Parts: sequence; C-alpha cells; structure tokens
Amino acid sequence: MLSNTVVAALNPIALRLGPIEIHWYGVIIACAVLVALTLSVREGQRRGIDPDHFYDYILWALPIAIISARAYYVIFEWPYYSQHTGEIIAVWDGGIAIYGSLIGAFAVMYFFCRYNHISMWTMLDVVAPTVILAQAMGRWGNFMNQEAFGKITSKAFLMSLHLPNLIINQMYIGGHYRIPTFLYESCWDLLGFIVIMLIRHRKHLFKRGEIFLTYLIWYSAGRFFIEGMRTDSLMIGNTLRVSQLLSVVLFVGAIIIWGVRRKTRSHPWYLDSAKINR
Repeated sequence: MLSNTVVAALNPIALRLGPIEIHWYGVIIACAVLVALTLSVREGQRRGIDPDHFYDYILWALPIAIISARAYYVIFEWPYYSQHTGEIIAVWDGGIAIYGSLIGAFAVMYFFCRYNHISMWTMLDVVAPTVILAQAMGRWGNFMNQEAFGKITSKAFLMSLHLPNLIINQMYIGGHYRIPTFLYESCWDLLGFIVIMLIRHRKHLFKRGEIFLTYLIWYSAGRFFIEGMRTDSLMIGNTLRVSQLLSVVLFVGAIIIWGVRRKTRSHPWYLDSAKINR
C-alpha cells in the first residue's frame, strides 16, 4: 500500500558559517574533482607524465570550466537572466552545464599542452575515465538541488525501481513525482568508467587519443537518450534540445576523427606512449 505522506526535500545547504553557506552541490563537485585529479595523477605517472602538470592544469582548468559552464547555461537561459542579472554569478544555486565545463576544460587543455610540449591526446586519454567518474558523482549535486529531473511520473513507478525512500522523496518536485534522470545519467557514467577502466590497459586495443574518443562516444550516446526524458533542458526555440544536438555532433565527430586518425597516420599505442611527444 502506497503512503500519501510527502516528506520535505533535503536541505541543499551542507554547512553555515555565519553568513557563509556551503552547499552540498559545491561539496560534491569538489569531491568529484579531487577524485578525478588523484586518479589522473596515478595513471599519468604510468604514462610518464610529471604529476605537477596535472596540478598546474587543474589550477587553470577549474575556474575556467566553472565560468564556461555557467556562461553556457546563462546564454541558453538568457530570457530569464536578462531580467535577473544579479543571479548570473549564483553558481552555488546550481545552473551550470556539463557540456559548458567540458568546452572550457578542453580549451585550457589545448593551450596548456602546447605550452608545456605535451601530447594533448595522451593527456586526454589519461583524464577521460576520471572525467566520466566525476560526472557520475556530480549528478548527485543535481539531486541535492532537485534539478536535472525528468517528466512527471508516479510514486508507484519510482518504487518499482527499488529506489530508497531518500531518492523517491527527493524526486517529489513542484507537487509531482519526477523521473530520476540524474540517477540514470549517474549510473550510465559510472558504467562507462568501469568499462573504460577494464579495457584501457589491453595491448593493441587503443591508439593514442582513442580512450578519449571512446569517452566522447559513450557519454554523448547516453546523454542523448537521457536528455530526451528531462523537462528542464536548455532549448533552442521550443523543440531543439541543446544537449541532444551537441551529443549528436560529438558522437559523430568522435567516430569520424577515430577513423581518419587510423587511416592517415601511424599513431603509437596508448600503452606505448610513455613520455609524450606531440
């Protein structure tokens, strides 16, 4: 028998220090970045990359990624933010876009690797699995903020998924239960991390750059379908979901780049690229 009792949403604020509020969203994102950095450093050492390169990179990439993620979100929600300009910088309330952060982080990676004479493809291969793990963790920040949710559903459906009450109750948003698309994407990303970690060290499987391309293909495929279930998507007009469009571009682009690189040049195998030449 289903209970009709509605439990209050979780408090998105983890800690208050006087006037300072520390949100769970920020705590979770910080933990995700720390985990990704730690794993990247370990794998980078196996590939002959100085750990300092990762620490230097994150000092540049993190603020740029946050700015680009917020800018991406604000641009596609400009009708709202043009009337609420004071909220543009309020990233602690959520409203940052993963694709925006990836664009910013990739731009920093390009210039960082050129400046330091490091193979960008090898760096991307090293960080790709850790990025998708960080994305899996980061979706729980959306959970705490009650965002990245799906269409209206029933409590019975959520219970049929054998979800804990904590998740079911948090999916009661705006007077309705919602499909937990944040959870779908988190699970998809976690599965992608596991798959890549299981196969990336197999000999003669991946050439330089192909682990990163695998990440793009995996993530964009899942994001395309999961995005179609959401009701809070960034839109172009009234019908075109920005993330679905970008997912198609990345999916197709990654496959084309993979094929072209295999045909046009003899790139080293990932496991053979111990110190890194461009």
